[in-house]
Amino acid sequence: MLQDYTPTVDRPFFNIYLWSHFNDAASYLTNGRFVPDEFQFFPGGPPLSKFSHVLVGIATYYLLVFGGRYMLRNTRPFKLNTLFQCHNLFLTSFSFLLLTLMVEQLVPLLIRHGLYDTLCSKYAWTQPLMTLYYLNYLTKFVEFIDTLFLVVKHKNLTFLHTYHHGATALLCYIQLVGHTTIAWVPITLNLGVHVVMYWYYFLAARGIRVWWKEWVTRFQIIQFILDVGFIYFAAYQKTAYRFYPSWPHCGDCVGTLTSNYSGCAIISSYLFLFIAFYIEVYKRSGTKKPVTTNKKKN
Repeated sequence: MLQDYTPTVDRPFFNIYLWSHFNDAASYLTNGRFVPDEFQFFPGGPPLSKFSHVLVGIATYYLLVFGGRYMLRNTRPFKLNTLFQCHNLFLTSFSFLLLTLMVEQLVPLLIRHGLYDTLCSKYAWTQPLMTLYYLNYLTKFVEFIDTLFLVVKHKNLTFLHTYHHGATALLCYIQLVGHTTIAWVPITLNLGVHVVMYWYYFLAARGIRVWWKEWVTRFQIIQFILDVGFIYFAAYQKTAYRFYPSWPHCGDCVGTLTSNYSGCAIISSYLFLFIAFYIEVYKRSGTKKPVTTNKKKN
C-alpha cells in the first residue's frame, strides 16, 4: 500500500512524523544515552544545566578569547579553512534540523490553540519543544568556536561579536529554567537566520561570492524587531496580570519575571547594536563591505 504524503496538522511535512525519526536516530547514535522522547531538563540534570555551569562556560570563553589573543599576538595567523568550513556547515545543517523539528511541533499548537495560547499558555511548554530548546541552548556553546577561529586567524574582534555570544548562552539558559513559553518565537527566528548566515560563511570560506551578503545583517535586524514585538507583549501581559490587574490585558504569560525581563533587555540591546553595525558598515561607508566572520550575529 502506497503511503499518503498529504500534509496533516500533526505531520505538516509530507505526512512524515519527523520527531519519531529524530528520536530513533538520536537514540541509536548515542547508544541510548540521549532519547529525545524521555528527555527532561532541570537544574543539575543534563550537561550545562546548572547556573554555575553557564557562568564557568562563559568565563572560559572570554578567557580563551582574550587570553588567546594576547598569547598569539606575535605568531602568524592560522588558516584552518577546512575546519572553518566544517564548523559552518555543521551549524547551518543542525540549525535547519532544529528549525524543521520546531515547526512540526508548533503547527498543531497554533492551529488547535491559536497564537495567544501558543505564546502564553501552559499548552505551549511541551516535552518535545523543551528538548529542542535545550539542544538549541547547547549550540550556543558550539558557536563560541566562531570567535576562536577569529583569534587564531588574527581577525579583529568587535564588542558586538564577543558580547552577544556570552549573552545569548546566558539568555537561553534563563529561558529554559524559567519555562518561558514564548521562547519559540526568538528561537525559531534565530534558527532561520542561522541557516542562512552559516551557509553564507560556508560559501565565503570556499571563495564563493554571493549577492545577498548584506541581507544577512538585514535578516538579523528584522529578526530582532519581531522578537522585541513579541517579547514585550508577553512581558506586558505578565506585568499587568501580576501587578496592575486594572490595566487591559489578556491574562498571564507562562514564564518567570526574570526570564521575561532579561529577554527584553538582552534582545533590545541586540537590536540597537545590529542597527548601529548596519549603519556603520553599509550606510556611512558608502560602499557595501562584506559581512566578515568577526561581525557575527545572535
